[in-house]
This record gives sequence, structure tokens and C-alpha cells, in this order.
Amino acid sequence: MFPDAKMFAVGFDRFGPPEVLTVGGFPAPHAGPEEVRIAVRAAGVAPVDLALRAGTSPSSARLPLPHIPGVDAAGVIDEVGADVTGFAAGDEVFGAVDVSRLGGAAAEFAVLAFWAAKPPSMSWEEAGAAATSVETATRALDRLDVGAGRTLLVEGASGGVGSVAVQLAVARGARVIGTGRPENHAFIAGLGAVPVAYGPGLAERVRDLVPGGIDLALDVAGAGSLRDLITITGAPASVLTIADFTGPELGVGISRGELGGEPGGRHGLALAAALSSQGRFRVPVRAVFPMDRAAEAHAAAARGPRRGKVVLAAPPAHGEPVQGERG
Repeated sequence: MFPDAKMFAVGFDRFGPPEVLTVGGFPAPHAGPEEVRIAVRAAGVAPVDLALRAGTSPSSARLPLPHIPGVDAAGVIDEVGADVTGFAAGDEVFGAVDVSRLGGAAAEFAVLAFWAAKPPSMSWEEAGAAATSVETATRALDRLDVGAGRTLLVEGASGGVGSVAVQLAVARGARVIGTGRPENHAFIAGLGAVPVAYGPGLAERVRDLVPGGIDLALDVAGAGSLRDLITITGAPASVLTIADFTGPELGVGISRGELGGEPGGRHGLALAAALSSQGRFRVPVRAVFPMDRAAEAHAAAARGPRRGKVVLAAPPAHGEPVQGERG
């Protein structure tokens, strides 16, 4: 496409509810050094997308409007930037945009800052929603040094990051206990974790469930359980949160690094792809919408149950026929 060519994209020119999202023509981006551009097949709807659109994120103030949301995407490479090796036009990949751009994935074309080859075992919808959850979970598990012989408690195991963290921890050989609502326990068990109800009395329930004790705890829910997690593990240094920023007051570590900001974030995508090929990893998807129904997708992502990802399907020019919402 020519530099000033237009592409189909979702966008908003003011902050507000999902209804501020519209679809129309935007300038097409191009791959810079160490980047690839893809013809998008699917793009995930992440919590950061909702906060930026609503204007409730601290980063909303620095967004140039109009803005294209979306940080996760999967598609077919059609443009390769300088210094990219091992990938070429026509390759199917999944990944995430440069975090400094805060969006750009919900479009006909998107530029990825880090990516991996999409395995045939991973659907476009799964791949489109995977990258930031995999990167976040990998970074957190690396920080906690989760591995074989360790017992990990994941607080919020049925959510987008939690469900991925459970599977990656199990693949590392850890025993995983996952908290969630009773109606999500079968789902959590299917991911490979032992489910337990969250909320008051968590420490006692975990003690009864795992008499030998818990080595490490990862909080992805931000539900105010850090004191319980310290009691369960026996030390603040054994707890990490990505969602409760009162952590430092209790001596608990916080992991909120930038996408791809650590090597673990990049190798995590390739590992998730390999595990998917082995039938050991999946990205739960609860609803798929065509991009011209992005407002409905954002509304769906904001309401419960928070089990599985909401995904935007590609424009008809690049994707397969869309069937609307499913889940």
C-alpha cells in the first residue's frame, strides 16, 4: 500500500463508553526496524483497551486522537522491517504492538514489535488474544522462579492472564492451586490447577487443601488478598502481584513492566506456540465479534463472567467469514 493509503480500522475520537467506537478509514502503518506488519486476522480486546477508551487510564491523557485500540493481534506478514531475520511475507504470526503506541491492533493492518510463528493448532481467535497475557504471565513466573517441585497459588486463575499463567506454570512442572468462583472450578481444573474458592478464609481453605504448604503466590486479580497470600506462603518475598499496587507497603513485589521489556516476554510466545502444538496450551475465548461490532465487543469484555477472552475478527478482505458472537 502507498504511505497515504487508507485501511479499515476501529477508532475513537473522544473518551467514553463503548459507543464512542466507530469504524472507518485510517492511514495504514508501515513496519519500522525490527518490526513486521501483518494483515490482521484477529485482535484481542484487553483490559488496557477498555481503560484507554474510557479515559480512566493514566495513559489516556497522552493518546493522540483519533486512536485505534488493540495491543494483541494475529495475522499474515505482508511487510518486513529492517533487521528482521527468520520471518518473511506470507508467514502466519501472533504478537503485540509496541507498548509506546498503546494500540493499533484493531485494524486491517497492524505493526508488531514482538511476535512468534502461529502454530496450526492455534486458531486465529486464540492467537489474536494471546500475546500480552502470555508476556505478562511469563514475566511474572520468571520473577517468581516458578519451576519443577514448587507449589504455586494463582489468585484469579480463570481470567485472561490467570488462565495462561496456570498452564505455563504446569508446563514448568509446578503444582498449581487456582482461586476462582465455584462456577469456574471445573474450568480451572481443566487448565491443570487444583481449584479453590477465593475470598475470606482463603488461608484456611488452602491449608486444608495443601497441608504441605504453598511455596509461591501470584496475584492477577487485585482483589485485596495480599495479606492472605503472605500468610499462605510465609513471606512477602514469595508473593508477586500484577494487579494490586499497594504491594510495596507489604513488601510484596509488583510486576508491571512494558510489553516485551524483558527477554522472558519474547521467548514466552514461542514457548506457548510449542505447547499449543503439543496440546498443552490454549487461550480460552468466550466471544468473537466482527470489527464493525467493536462497541459490542468492548461491552462484553467489561462484563462478567471474566472467563476467556473477547476477540475482534478480521475485516472480510483478510479473514474468514465471521459468525458474530459465540461463547
